Amino acid sequence: MVFSAFCSCAGWGLSAFHQLNAAGYAVTFLLGLAVVWLLRKKVLPGGLRGWNLRKQRRRFRRAFPLAFLVLASLAILGGALDPPSNYDALAYRVPRVLHWLAEGRWHWIYTDFQRVNTRACGIEWLSAPLIAFTRTDRLLFLINAASFLLLPGLVFSLFRRVGVRPRVAWHWMWLLPTGYCYLLQAGSISNDMFSTVYALAAVDFALRARKSGRVSEVCLSALSAALLTGAKPTNLPLLLPWAVAFVPSWRVWLARPLALAAIIPPALGASFLPTVALNAIHCGDWSGAAAEQVKFGAAPAWLLLLANGVMVTLTNVAPPVFPFASTWNRAADALTPVSLAALWGRQFGPGVTHLPELQVEEGAGAGFGITILLGLSLIAVVIGWRRRAKPQTVPSGNLVLRLVCLAPWVSLLYLMAKLDFRSGPRYLAAYYPLLSMGLLISPTQLELVRRNWWRSWALLSCGLAGLLLVISPARPLWPAGWFFQHYGPRLKSSRLAVRAMDAYEAKSKRTEVFAPVIALLPADVTIIGFSAGDFPETSLWKPFGGSRRILHVKMSDSAEEMRRRGIRYALVTIDSAKESWPEWLQRMNARELHAETLKMWGSRPPFVWHLVELNPPDTGQDKPKPEPARYNDS
Repeated sequence: MVFSAFCSCAGWGLSAFHQLNAAGYAVTFLLGLAVVWLLRKKVLPGGLRGWNLRKQRRRFRRAFPLAFLVLASLAILGGALDPPSNYDALAYRVPRVLHWLAEGRWHWIYTDFQRVNTRACGIEWLSAPLIAFTRTDRLLFLINAASFLLLPGLVFSLFRRVGVRPRVAWHWMWLLPTGYCYLLQAGSISNDMFSTVYALAAVDFALRARKSGRVSEVCLSALSAALLTGAKPTNLPLLLPWAVAFVPSWRVWLARPLALAAIIPPALGASFLPTVALNAIHCGDWSGAAAEQVKFGAAPAWLLLLANGVMVTLTNVAPPVFPFASTWNRAADALTPVSLAALWGRQFGPGVTHLPELQVEEGAGAGFGITILLGLSLIAVVIGWRRRAKPQTVPSGNLVLRLVCLAPWVSLLYLMAKLDFRSGPRYLAAYYPLLSMGLLISPTQLELVRRNWWRSWALLSCGLAGLLLVISPARPLWPAGWFFQHYGPRLKSSRLAVRAMDAYEAKSKRTEVFAPVIALLPADVTIIGFSAGDFPETSLWKPFGGSRRILHVKMSDSAEEMRRRGIRYALVTIDSAKESWPEWLQRMNARELHAETLKMWGSRPPFVWHLVELNPPDTGQDKPKPEPARYNDS
């Protein structure tokens, strides 16, 4: 928690002095290490226990820890072997860091693609020093890998504090992290899973402080809650369960007010608040929605709750591989009332009740196995209540814990009434453990985890999760390229096989998708204009740390504006509804050097990209009218 907050504050601080670079980070980290060394007796625990190899061997001989170890190893191996392919990361999270490092500071980037400006900066401030020092994105998966390995201990600690039995908490500490949204992102550079650590730590430290009275745990709880908001604004509703756990420790605040006051500045720097202030300054809206031209809560709350409930439930109960998805989708469309389908279509577009053939990191939730196990746990709770002879009074101490377990459900309902989850239930990665703990408090859970059929299903769910890791198009752990190269022609008669080949091919080439165009540029070109949108811009910056810099351009810009910024070459794709390609070339007094058809999504058609050179302004009148572009199919 301290290291994450330190990186966030270092990013903002170095930006203020225009020193956001490798040298600035080196000095900052050395100063941080010096402070830790000087305060080592106060900040480091005195009785650190060494690594006990015998204990680890004994632990991982048991089925559930061994299953977690195998899955974690597979996930991290995939991240080490394959370059990152997460679309959002390559489209705006990594590029915004590269823009900041090139400028030496955070700055509001001139662009039509406002996600590079308005989104929270939590994972970016952890990525920036890695990119600055290593000049590659290949090690960014370590952020999620480290977060994933912290999940079992945090789950066990928090579940025990809210009243889950030790044996039940022990089983679930290994099972919950095998949810698809965690496992598929453990080797990825996505930013959904890593914030789960902050959510668990915020509530856990608050409950620890309530019992121990230590001001250090109060400060760590506040710091974790701040980091939770700084990771993703969709985590903001989770401040409710944190506050319910945090407020009862008010006596600790009053006992050490200076310590709590000292933690406020770093907590604010690590939170979403700096981005809120910058959004308000640059676009007049704290959320950035005005700049992105999106509307939150435009649909009625009841409609959002209904649609989101259907989407989240269906995606979570769908098996990891579902070859009958097209049949299901047709049946679901036929069974949906026409009036409701029309209403959903206007608000969310088609596909509210549709399921994918394969669970992928961009859309996966807790997953089939975990969802079924939690459903069984809910049934066990209901049965336990019905068997209870008479209602029991709830002690005041337990009342706080019950409220802590109830609050995440209130947060979930609020979020579902405000946003639509068309991008999948991965948004709820930080929510799932907090939603689960209340279902596992019942004494009947102790009987459930001892049942052979329950344990068998739990291990089967781990096996299904492992299968999903192996065949994942983002990081396949089987020779997918060789297989499709040798057997692809035979599979083209199958629509499902063609979709699978498209997915594997698109993700394997995504990290270098613009390489064919970059290879055509003169070696001395240092600035390239780019009509930024939801495209994997990261490819244009490679190799990182070189002399090339990417500047976003708007298609409405004039040639004079581009030349003033030092842009001679530009890579653009045209929206023909606004302006035709020949008209744009003529208005910009430019000539096309090359046109390339590039596929970036497996399920969407490719885009035609044009590499153009702006003519010198004094020769514009002498140049003939440019010919229409000749698209090639390369």
